[in-house]
Amino acid sequence: MVILSSSYQRQVTEAIKEVESHTDAVVVAVVAKKADNYLYISTLWAAFLALLLSPILQFLPWWINFQQAFMLQWMFFITLAILLRWRRITMKLVPKKIKYWRASNLARRQFLEQGLHCTQDQLGLLIFVCETERYVEILADRGLAQHITNEKWQIIVESFIREIKRGKTGEALLQCIVLCGELLQDAAPTSKVKDELPNHLILLS
Repeated sequence: MVILSSSYQRQVTEAIKEVESHTDAVVVAVVAKKADNYLYISTLWAAFLALLLSPILQFLPWWINFQQAFMLQWMFFITLAILLRWRRITMKLVPKKIKYWRASNLARRQFLEQGLHCTQDQLGLLIFVCETERYVEILADRGLAQHITNEKWQIIVESFIREIKRGKTGEALLQCIVLCGELLQDAAPTSKVKDELPNHLILLS
């Protein structure tokens, strides 16, 4: 499934380039379809429900022996494990805290993998979006954190999440970049020509 259309990908790249032309900050946007497949969650639920079947087995007809009952329980577990792997069902089974924890971990890994912790003057900024989890986070390096409070980033994040819930990830990302650009221009106005990290937009399927 395409996270962003090719049109939005071009617009996002150009929007980041425009922002960076007015600030010394280095901006990278990472858009992920999901933070995890959560297969272990569906498997755990299937195992739990299969175990609950044990007390019911004692009420089975007398001609079903122990081995047959055991096989019945295994078949029940395998069937559930397959059914619960359907994406919509799986995501309903995953607690919100786990979704956000996995997405947050992925955001921090991307901050490091994209080299945003190695920029000159510590002015790296990551805009991270995880569509399935409806998770958005903005990670700023120390040079920016000194001038821009978390509360200002959070206002942008909350607006972004509202738009994701409406299915407008592309529009929300563009608006987020513009709003971030306004904060960056005030905190770290441009003073030199640079293009430290050319890969402005990263898509993770």
